[in-house]
Amino acid sequence: MSESHEALRLEIVALLPRLRRFARTITRHREDADDLVQLAVERALLRLDQWQPGTRLDSWMFMIMKNAWIDEVRSRGRRDAIFLPEEAGEHVGESTTERQHERLDVHKAMQQLNDDQRMVVGLVLIEGLPYKEAADVLGIPIGTLTSRLARARDTLQAVLSGSVGVSS
Repeated sequence: MSESHEALRLEIVALLPRLRRFARTITRHREDADDLVQLAVERALLRLDQWQPGTRLDSWMFMIMKNAWIDEVRSRGRRDAIFLPEEAGEHVGESTTERQHERLDVHKAMQQLNDDQRMVVGLVLIEGLPYKEAADVLGIPIGTLTSRLARARDTLQAVLSGSVGVSS
């Protein structure tokens, strides 16, 4: 193994928290997110020779993850109905704080977004990618990215301000 491949492996390890956060944004479930990160890292490690030096490694990894998720969703067909995700009960028995309420409100608001909007929010607002990088990762024009982001922001603002009912 070359030194450059070893350096890339270390950079991928450093990206794991961001990859997991993006995966949780697009999958909606912790277990799916963990599986998606594992799959994306495996694919990246098998294809290290395909990474172009001088380009952003995080964008390359996010693209691999996005494509892996699309493949996964297509292969599943229809998903079994889930009444509430496991995360909805993770704070049972703890004292309720304003921060926990806000976090749950944001989680519920994110559920109102469609998959395309959630991916854009994940890449731009959560991961902080520039619009051009996020558009490249998603394979869409910047104009499409900005319109999806604007609609997502409008939806999030409406839900969080109480203008739109959040389904439980």
